Amino acid sequence: MKNFVVKTVANAAALLVAIWLVSGITLTGDSTGGKAWALILVALVFGLVNFLVKPIVKLLTLPLFILTLGLITLVVNALMLLLTSWLADKLNLDFHVDGFWAALVGGLIISIVAWAMHMILPDND
Repeated sequence: MKNFVVKTVANAAALLVAIWLVSGITLTGDSTGGKAWALILVALVFGLVNFLVKPIVKLLTLPLFILTLGLITLVVNALMLLLTSWLADKLNLDFHVDGFWAALVGGLIISIVAWAMHMILPDND
């Protein structure tokens, strides 16, 4: 359970940095509390997408991973962010990503910040 909370906090922090830095990624809401709640819910959706969908996409694109020496990871991360945006829209969460390029830059930022947060925050491993 502790590991789940740590990963959700890391995802929320990473998403917050991406929202702050990339103009094409937005989180809107009526109040600060509403935005914080939406951010936590989007972090949960993002974690679920990365847990369930990303391994399947990586397996299906394995030849591209080999061919591009792993650079296709940036595209896969962008697609996961776009999928999270689509799911957030279906769940009536105020999170939106405007297009592939915003998702690509946001995915890169999220990967770096999430990695740093996982290094800083305590974990069971």
